Amino acid sequence: MAAPNIVNVSTITAKTVGSDLGTTVSTTILQNSSSSGKVFKINTIIVANKDGTNSADATVSYYNGSSTFYLAYGIAVPADSTLVVTDKNSVLYLEENTQIRAGASAVSDLQIIISYEEIS
Repeated sequence: MAAPNIVNVSTITAKTVGSDLGTTVSTTILQNSSSSGKVFKINTIIVANKDGTNSADATVSYYNGSSTFYLAYGIAVPADSTLVVTDKNSVLYLEENTQIRAGASAVSDLQIIISYEEIS
């Protein structure tokens, strides 16, 4: 599991990924594959509840290839609102063979957006 030296960066590419959340909390939302030669700097993770009536719980985790570490676990996101799981003030890097995973307590109520920089 290697990561490029971020002092000697050749490219930084801004990216965003989004997904509807299902009830499987181990669903991979963003993955840095093994031997990619890249590191992902996570800028923001935002979960939005698009249900106008009901609250839903969000779970977001970091998976290092063998263990899961929770960034948010069963946090209630009220109807028509958002949860900022992390922002630019909280640095999080995805090295090779690591993932951001997420899920919800209700199907199709929550959506997740991850803004990140792909560094190589």
